[in-house]
Amino acid sequence: MAKGYWIGHVDVTDPEGYKAYVAANAEPLKKYGGRFLVRGGQFEAKEGRHRSRNVVIEFPSYEAALACYHSPEYQHAVSLRKPHAEADIIVIEGYDGPQP
Repeated sequence: MAKGYWIGHVDVTDPEGYKAYVAANAEPLKKYGGRFLVRGGQFEAKEGRHRSRNVVIEFPSYEAALACYHSPEYQHAVSLRKPHAEADIIVIEGYDGPQP
């Protein structure tokens, strides 16, 4: 079964206010099996638009990734994030087929 992922691109406008979101998202991520593969870090934008912070979170399945995003716990965290950051987030199914 293919895993699920959140891919987020974020510009934090208020780092102090953003801390409440970070604290609040820990519970739903743990509940749904999410784990950070990328959480900030150095990057070079080679093409297209970008934001200052990039995040990739892996889940056991696409269904778990969607369930976490739509959970009341995570939606509460989103309400804490929105005043302090602009984000582009996608939930995507991983590829589980043959590799080159």
